[in-house]
Formats: sequence, structure tokens, C-alpha cells
Amino acid sequence: MPNGYNGKVLRVNLTSGNISVEEPGEEFFRRYYGGSAVTAFYLLKEMPPGADPLGPANVLVFAPGAITGAPVSGCGRNTVGAKSPLTGGFGDAQVGGHWGAELKFAGFDAIVITGRAISPIYLYVNDGQAELKDAKGLWGKTTLECQEQIRQELGDSSVKIAQIGPAGEKLVRYACVINDLDAAAGRTGMGAVMGSKNLKAVAVRGRNRLPLSDDSAVKGIGAWFRDNVQSLAKGLQDQGTPRVVRALNRSGILPTRNFNEGTFEGADNIGGQAMGETILVGRHSCYACAVQCKREVKSEGEYQVDPRYGGPEYETIASTGSDCGIDDLPAIAKANELCQAYGLDTISCGSSIAFAMECVAKGILNKDDLDGLDLSFGNAPAMVEMVRRIAMREGLGDLLAEGVARASKQLGPEAEALALHVKGQEIPMHEPRLKQGMGLGYAISPTGADHCHNIHDNLYQSQGPALEALKDLGIIEPLAATDLSPAKVRMLIYSSAWEHLLNSLVFCNFVGLGRDRINQLVQGVTGWESSLWEMMKVGERVMTMARAFNMREGLTAADDKLPRRFFTAQASGPIEGTAIDEEALDQARLSYYGMMGWDEEGVPTPAKLSELDVPWV
Repeated sequence: MPNGYNGKVLRVNLTSGNISVEEPGEEFFRRYYGGSAVTAFYLLKEMPPGADPLGPANVLVFAPGAITGAPVSGCGRNTVGAKSPLTGGFGDAQVGGHWGAELKFAGFDAIVITGRAISPIYLYVNDGQAELKDAKGLWGKTTLECQEQIRQELGDSSVKIAQIGPAGEKLVRYACVINDLDAAAGRTGMGAVMGSKNLKAVAVRGRNRLPLSDDSAVKGIGAWFRDNVQSLAKGLQDQGTPRVVRALNRSGILPTRNFNEGTFEGADNIGGQAMGETILVGRHSCYACAVQCKREVKSEGEYQVDPRYGGPEYETIASTGSDCGIDDLPAIAKANELCQAYGLDTISCGSSIAFAMECVAKGILNKDDLDGLDLSFGNAPAMVEMVRRIAMREGLGDLLAEGVARASKQLGPEAEALALHVKGQEIPMHEPRLKQGMGLGYAISPTGADHCHNIHDNLYQSQGPALEALKDLGIIEPLAATDLSPAKVRMLIYSSAWEHLLNSLVFCNFVGLGRDRINQLVQGVTGWESSLWEMMKVGERVMTMARAFNMREGLTAADDKLPRRFFTAQASGPIEGTAIDEEALDQARLSYYGMMGWDEEGVPTPAKLSELDVPWV
């Protein structure tokens, strides 16, 4: 077994209560690395086709990666995956914090959970041992209450807990899994899958550090980043991800009022600088990370905000802020706290509220539908209250808890035009009218619209650090943000393959080690003579396996589409007149299929599966 791995996968059948240990060989780990690729393997191998995402046949996977737990910034992450109750297709989400490293230290490289418990339980993993424990007294608790109670019960304040809140228990389709109170495996509804299995939490304690093949090389990489963090990540240290709010607003691509506009008059009140001057009280990091990009905020005014739940990231600020027409930063921080406490994906939650606000503006929803709530754009108290109602499935919140795709179908065709999603997953807070390669990435993504395994086209319009970083993949020339040529498709595919590799390692997007050092890190941890070629193939492999899973579950090329709103330009602002050409997008989609080795219907060919060393798929 290579260094960096335990060689053990914990298997838990909640229906029978049986717990066992599987020991895949080194070939398994070298082919899949961990994270998203391991998730794709178990979903394809063990889930019956057509399984109900909220039924006992769904397979839930917790998977760190090859370098998780190494003493290097960015190595504290893990993946949570299953069939998505939001999209009906491949679901996975990455999350930081300390839980993933703790699982490796506890003796396991992944946990695979099947079945459904009769009553609420939680899984306790402790230095190579595992047991199921009663969680009836935890059901209905917020994440903070649950964490405190589990730690008290186990007599160990160092236990790391991945858990759901009331939203997951109530099967909100975009409920998420929360680690460490402020780190969320946010997208694709993994919290609802846990809730459907009556699994409240997975508590982990590990005291054994993994052996490294080349200890000095690994520690040297960690020291290099730590010594250079000021030049590599100063913006993230100072303002976190909210630092981008002003820049996006100036460029006309800050999502505003359900993506009707790209500039927000209150942007200066909600960005990283405003946070630092008002409600910021601290910063902290994920496992072994020198960046410390995570915010801690506190408010004692109209909105009482607990810093133990961290603070809002950019996506939250845009989704519950500008996209809802709200510039009240304490209200946004309260919405973030509620999402962390109840276990809600902030992107889908804020987007669902923005959708409802536009439905109110268009007269699709009226006072009788809102139980007295004035859900107009800009109404901060109403937005905060709607977060709670979604989590608890009260009134209109019960409908919005289904996601905008399902909600809009119930409200009718006029509402469907306002529902911004791909394959059922709400659009992240990045504007595809300008970032048109990202728009294609949204459309083609196996998990529904996703900004993380994607490109941000505006970074590659001219020579600079971002384009320079792609040259080792053979991407040499700049391309306009609105370009949808085969050259842009190639850029998207290469970039996405790398991002899917990072989701299999599992490594943070914000830690700029560069591809060479990441390869050296993999070598130093495992002892493998890995190469950039090998790692890119891992990324491509998971892209194609996830695609095959979606095809098996009934998704087709017809699902690779964008909301029609993005084919119409904004009425004013810096990108006035800029929109995606539907025909150009369709041609780019076909080019994507061809370059990926898929047929014209987007189905991976047997030859391509064999080339990727997964002919069994």
C-alpha cells in the first residue's frame, strides 16, 4: 500500500447495522486517487439504476483523497457524494475544515454508506473502530447544538463532526453537510441524502498521522507556501472570497435581482472591505492551511450573529445579497448563520428566494401565497425569514425547498422562465453572459450548474498570471471571454479535467501551488512516480464516469442547456448588449462531446472508456 493511504474503506449498511472494512489494493487508489473519482466508482458499481435519491438504495460516499492529511496548505478537504435529489444525476460536493484529515488519521480512506436506519443514528469512527450510536436526542437540533451534544456524550472536544441540520432531516433537496459548523459540502443535496437515511452525523477521531514517502519533500512544499503566502494569497487573507464583490460589480457581472442586472447599487456595503470595517471579528483556516481565508463575523444589532458559524463567503453574499437586491450585511450574515445552523446550501437557498422575489414582482405569487410576508426585492427581514421557512418547510418555504426547477413547474410556464438552473441545480453567482465558456461549463456539468470545475473566462482574455498557469497544458493564446470557438472548448476541457483531478486528490482551489508542485506533493506523499499526464487522466476519467452515470440515470444531451435568460442581454450596465448566442452554444456543446470522446448524443464511447482504463463502465 502506498504511503498517504490506509488501504481501508469503511462499509456501513444502515439497514442491517452491519459495519465492515474493505481493503482495495494499490491499483484501485492509483486509478481513482480518492474524492470524486472514488465516489463515481461506487455509484456506478453498487447503486442499482434508477434508484430513488431519497431511498435506501442510494449510496452515500465520504472520500478524502491522496494528499488529504498532508501537512500542507489545502490538504484538509474531502468529497461527499451520492445520487443527487436535486438533479437526479451525479452528486458530489467538496468541503474544507478538519474532518477529511481526521478520517485519514482515524484509519480510513473513505466511508461507503448504504441502506436506511429505522430511527435516527450517528456513526462514530475512532482510531480504526466504528459503531452506530443512537441519535434520536439529536434529531431536530441545529448543527451547533448537535456538535456540543456529541462531544459531551463522547467526552472528547476534539471529535470532528460532519452532520446535517433540520433542513437535511426535512429532506430539503439542497440541504448540505456541515463540517466544523462553518464548512459546507454545499451543492447537490447531500444533506437530504443523509436525512433520508436517518443519519444525523459522522463523528470522527483519529490520532495517527499517515507516513509520508518523502517527509522532507512534503514539509518543504508546505514551508514554501507558508513563506510565500503573502504574495500568493494576500487578498484571500485580508478579505476572503468577498474581496471580489467590488470588482465584479464594476465589470457588470455581479448577479443582481435574479440575474436581471449585473451592477448593484449597494455593492460597496456588502463586500470584503465593508465586512472588515464592520462585523468581522476573526479569521481562521482549514487543516494545516496558512491562508486563513475563512471569516468569523459577529453582529449584536437587529440580527444576532454567532461567530462560531463563521461568516458569509462570496457566493452567499451574492445569492442572499445582490441577487435578492439586499445590501444589509448583518442580514446577509444572519442568513449565512441560519444556513450553517440548519444545513442549507447558500447558493441554492438564496437563488430560490431571488426566484420567489421575481415571481412576486411579476404577480405570479401574491399575498395569499406568502402568509403575510412582503417578499419584495430588497426586503432583508423577509429574506432572512424565508431562509428559516425553507429549512423548516413552512408555507412557501415548503415549495422552495424543492428547488427552483420543481417549484416553477408547480407555479406554471411564466414562473419556469424565471427559474435559473441547469439539470435542476441553481446557477452559481457568476455571470455566463460574459463568461461564455463558463456558461458551456454550466450546461455540460455532471452535477448541474457548477463554478468550481469550470473556467472563469475573463481571466484568460490577455497575457497574465492566469494564462501563464495554463501554458503547461498547451493553452498558449488568450481568448475573449465571449469566445465559444473550439479553442475555448479545449481550454474548458483541459481546465475542467484539472479541477476534477483536484476534487479527487482532494485539494483546495485557493492554494496556488501550481501543477508541478502538486505533482511533487503527490509523489512525496505516496511514493508514486506520478506525472501531469497521469493526473490529468484521473480528472478526465471522473468527468467521463460521472457522464456515464448521468446517462444511465436518464439524463440526456437535452439536459445540457442553459436558462433562456442568458440568451438575452442586460438592459444596461458594462455588459449591456452582451448575451450568449444559442446556436454558438449548441455548436460548442457538440465540439465538447467530440473532444471528450463521446458520441453526438453525449454518450461516452466504449473506445473512450477503454482508453481511460474503465471499460467496465
